[in-house]
Amino acid sequence: MNTVQPSVDILRFARLWTRPFQRLLRFAVIALICARDVPEERMNPDKRSITKMKKYILTEQVAEKKLRRMAYEILENNSGEQRLILAGIRENGSVIAEYLRDLLMEITGGQVSIELISISLDKRNPREVTLSGTLSGASNGKMTFDDQVIIVVDDVASSGKTLLYAMKPFLEYHPRKIESLVLVGRTHKAFPVQPDYTGLSLSTTLQEHIYVEVGDGRVKGAWLE
Repeated sequence: MNTVQPSVDILRFARLWTRPFQRLLRFAVIALICARDVPEERMNPDKRSITKMKKYILTEQVAEKKLRRMAYEILENNSGEQRLILAGIRENGSVIAEYLRDLLMEITGGQVSIELISISLDKRNPREVTLSGTLSGASNGKMTFDDQVIIVVDDVASSGKTLLYAMKPFLEYHPRKIESLVLVGRTHKAFPVQPDYTGLSLSTTLQEHIYVEVGDGRVKGAWLE
């Protein structure tokens, strides 16, 4: 039986034609091996920053306990008052103030009037400070704070600058008392403001930052970076 032997030219052509595909296959295998050995955080740096950079100092449950404790302190320090005005610094301070209002209403059973307003200012350059909200008994829609107890609320106090400027609009009146409350207090005071109520006092470096996360009207947590 006769068999047909392929010519040398045909074999040479077949090798030349398949050589590029062999190289591509080798590169693909090498790439798969290297990808398998690369740590997950190098493949996804955003995930690494989320999981490793967040150093939680407050959980949602702990924050709720501290806010409830401060609500009792407010009532103790203002025993006999029939009206309290909570002024939350936007944005996180407003959420905390609203949550405090609900706690105070729950504790007092509605026997104390708890009113809520918001303070808007640029924390980096607080030249302009504006108030928003409505107060009962305001004439012609104009708020007045004469002979009132005001509690300025924010999430974090560092140098005291934000709290100091947030009190500025109230100094145009004659309030009976101005207090301040923060969820987290840092020890870097540069202005003569010491919060009256502090959920957590923390010693940090100037390079570290504290972030408070809020959502659904509650404090979700706080972490240090």
